[in-house]
Amino acid sequence: MPNATAPLDLLLLPDWLVPVEPAGVVLKDHGIGIRDGCIAYIGPRAEALRQNAVQVLELPGMLLSPGLINAHGHAAMTLFRGLADDLPLMTWLQDHIWPAEGKWVDEDFVRDGTDLAIAEQLKGGITCFSDMYFYPKVAAERVHASGMRAQITVPVLDFPIPGAHTTAEALHNGIELFNDLAHHPRIKIAFGPHAPYTVSDENLEKVRVIADELDATIQMHVHETAFEVEQAVEQRQERPLARLNRLGMLGPRFQAVHMTQISDDDLALLVESNTNVIHCPESNLKLASGFCPVERLWQAGVNVAVRPD
Repeated sequence: MPNATAPLDLLLLPDWLVPVEPAGVVLKDHGIGIRDGCIAYIGPRAEALRQNAVQVLELPGMLLSPGLINAHGHAAMTLFRGLADDLPLMTWLQDHIWPAEGKWVDEDFVRDGTDLAIAEQLKGGITCFSDMYFYPKVAAERVHASGMRAQITVPVLDFPIPGAHTTAEALHNGIELFNDLAHHPRIKIAFGPHAPYTVSDENLEKVRVIADELDATIQMHVHETAFEVEQAVEQRQERPLARLNRLGMLGPRFQAVHMTQISDDDLALLVESNTNVIHCPESNLKLASGFCPVERLWQAGVNVAVRPD
């Protein structure tokens, strides 16, 4: 239990401070004290200066706010930035990204790319992010070294990927990593079946069973494009979200990434299952994939997070 009488480890003195509570308030000339990695004190500057602190850091001209959260991304892909632009999703993936990943991605690639992504995010005020990419153990090691918080999502597909020759190997590695980091204070492991068009019912059910047993989160690209939905209806006579619901995937531990195509039935499923949606405006604009109806989701009570992807 924290010792409330112990000195503060750090006292920060910005010109402006934005607290979480009360919402919509900007505090001028206030200090914030940190002890044992937690906020232990907030008060007016004059009072704050009377606090016993090991280190005092003046931040003139600065506004201090809670760290931002990037709810989805592929950190190491910072090294592929600008590789292919002005293309629809499937052309971008199949003709450019997947071949490049097959040629270049290894542990060193993920290590360097994740380090770059971490540096860029910290510079932009992001202190917590969710990453879905190959060699998740390497990504977790870089997050641990950086001091950031993260959800590291283990990628699951029906075909071989860098770091896992089979789906079974990917799941085995994911379970092992989950158990290894179960008590890590800043890193949580989730499972990431890539998308409805790259993961079979059989493998989706395996992911669901594992996630249920471990009480783990599932993150998945869902309804990213109109083509994805139209193709699913043509091939399966079922929209992807309805298929995921039939397989028991939806729920408060499921994060549906993109969701640019939402019918009335889709919205009802999201609400009834208490599924989370992650809005990706930058990615959707880059690939002209569509736009998530965030206001409609909010009005219906759906939890929506944001990320650049």
